[in-house]
Amino acid sequence: MPRLYKRILLKISGEALMGDKGYGIDANTVDFMAKEVRDIISMGIQISVVIGGGNIFRGVQASLEGMERASADYMGMLATVINALALQNALEKYKISTRVLSAIEMQELCEPYIRRKAIRHLEKGRVVIFAAGTGNPYFTTDTAAALRAMEINADVIMKGTKVDGVYSADPVKDPTATKFRELTYIDVLKKGLGVMDSTAISLCMDNDMPIIVFNLRGKGNIRKIIEGKKIGTLVRGKNDTGNKKKIK
Repeated sequence: MPRLYKRILLKISGEALMGDKGYGIDANTVDFMAKEVRDIISMGIQISVVIGGGNIFRGVQASLEGMERASADYMGMLATVINALALQNALEKYKISTRVLSAIEMQELCEPYIRRKAIRHLEKGRVVIFAAGTGNPYFTTDTAAALRAMEINADVIMKGTKVDGVYSADPVKDPTATKFRELTYIDVLKKGLGVMDSTAISLCMDNDMPIIVFNLRGKGNIRKIIEGKKIGTLVRGKNDTGNKKKIK
């Protein structure tokens, strides 16, 4: 079956791991994500993952409440490592080979991030989970996702959210909100749409990296996107076709 992408980077927010809980990690939700990844692996797709830490600790929020920003961000990075290990455990229950690569060195838990090693793991069919963001304060995991996607030569960034794409307003609060099927990077920046932060969008724009925003809770959505079905919202350059050459 034709595939639009061979190597993808999946961006998952920490909040997505909560499921319907208000905090922490929901085991059923993580198990669902592991099954979705397993399905993609069976297609021969190389997959990497960047996970946020907002279900455990949000550095930006803590800084607004008086904590020093750099310290708060480092704490947020540690939260992403916890989430990465949780996803790794869920994947390994299904006999999927994984590696967690952390931007902050912690040898007892995971490997340090090395670009060439990450690519090698992907080539061997392992799921690579990038943890600890970029390893630097003041940068979000959105920016980390954009950066890692460039470094590993991913074909696309797939950002999994709780809604089925990008809307003109919050569809939960505004029933008249309009869903966008396609957007340009400039559209996202000018309209202030919450796709990714401006640093991440600018990085993707400078390197022609397409972004697909979709509902992570929809069963089979990642597979459908790879197969070419119109799921979610595609963000791309004005003259970009939005999809790489089809891979047989």
